Amino acid sequence: MCDKRLCACEKKQKASTMLGFLSEADERVKALETAYAEYAEIDSESLLKKHLSRAIFDKLKTRMTSGGSTLMDVIQSGLKNPDSNVGLYAPDQQAYDVFAELFDPVIQEYHRGFTHEDVHPDLNWGSPEELGNLDPEGKYVISTRIRCARSINGYPFNPTMTAAHYQDLENKVREALMSLEGELKGTYYTLAAMDKETQQQLIDDHFLFKEGDRFLEAANSNRFWPTGRGIFFNEAKSFLVWCNEEDHMRLISMEKGGNLSSVYARLVKAVTEVGEKLKFSRHRRLGFLTFCPTNLGTTIRASVHAQLPKLSADYPRFEEIASMYNLQIRGTRGEHTESEAGIYDISNKRRLGLTEREVVFEMRNGVLELIKQEKLLERKDS
Repeated sequence: MCDKRLCACEKKQKASTMLGFLSEADERVKALETAYAEYAEIDSESLLKKHLSRAIFDKLKTRMTSGGSTLMDVIQSGLKNPDSNVGLYAPDQQAYDVFAELFDPVIQEYHRGFTHEDVHPDLNWGSPEELGNLDPEGKYVISTRIRCARSINGYPFNPTMTAAHYQDLENKVREALMSLEGELKGTYYTLAAMDKETQQQLIDDHFLFKEGDRFLEAANSNRFWPTGRGIFFNEAKSFLVWCNEEDHMRLISMEKGGNLSSVYARLVKAVTEVGEKLKFSRHRRLGFLTFCPTNLGTTIRASVHAQLPKLSADYPRFEEIASMYNLQIRGTRGEHTESEAGIYDISNKRRLGLTEREVVFEMRNGVLELIKQEKLLERKDS
């Protein structure tokens, strides 16, 4: 008799728990419905606005990844920032598959035709020596920088990471980086222990990230700041790693001038050695994963800071040439910033569907063409 009462009690508890889950799910969908209805009335040029149709919304609004991520986690930044260019992020690795009906068309448009049937090629660094120097005269290219992002298996992306995730991941990254030798040998600094003056100086020198912008804030990417965040750099400050900024890791190779071969060779060596110590997240179709769909595949952003005063004076022409080579022009301090002293950040836009070698060559060829056009204008005006 006692066992029957216990069994009945357990059934009631399970039923109550299930009702709680259903109620929570209903509230979540209601919140999504309200947010979507408000968003539908707002003008936006974002890829989110373009591709989140009512039909797609209805299809995805009740889905959840095994890590508990929902459609709201994916789209919340775009909902709060209608001036976003893209407007969505992946809160964990599985989100790219669970919410594929939204991610796939956005990825296809941003990455110039990479369809849901395409598969990113295998890793191929190529030979750094063949890249050469973009500006042997040292007249146009002020500095060259190549970075790539990596996510570590076993950890979700920033929007759904806990404080424990951040701390544990930072410890693993620190351990891997502190084992590097030779040119790559350096020191790791945890942000939580860094004084404000040092932080600002490193930010001003373009070495250190600062707390994320409003787009990242809306995506829940800045939680527990500065827990688990840090920076590593070698003695020459030509190799840096950002830990838990926008991605788990951003590995950066940089130096003054236009020696693309040197910068690329250092990055290849660094990523290869770190990859022997940490297992990177890689998707069967999308290549290396990060939480931003614009940064998949190779995740490589190869860029220069350059002064091209005559060409940039005709900005539409400047952008036209850059676009021909799939390049992106940004302000001196990167995305959402303006040019300072006529210096522009010029980088590849495509990262997915090409090999690492092809990505860097695309940037190389475009920058060489921009310099060529600047020289033609100089000769014309002389």
